[in-house]
Amino acid sequence: MKESTLLEMKNKIDAQNRVLQQLINEIMHLRELGVGTLETIKLMPDYEDAINKLKTKMEEEVKEKQKVKENGTIKQDSK
Repeated sequence: MKESTLLEMKNKIDAQNRVLQQLINEIMHLRELGVGTLETIKLMPDYEDAINKLKTKMEEEVKEKQKVKENGTIKQDSK
């Protein structure tokens, strides 16, 4: 291979490494932001009530999906 081709390949790999490192940094930042947001929400009043409502809603959705599989019908959301 020519030296110029090798240098070009090296430059492309270096550029890809920089992009990947930036993506890793952004993912780490988003993770920290998400964890911080969750911990803040946990401190809010009525957090437990909201979690229980979400659990109930998810259970209802699972039951509805099971009914759809059994009956082959789809319930239309009127919202």
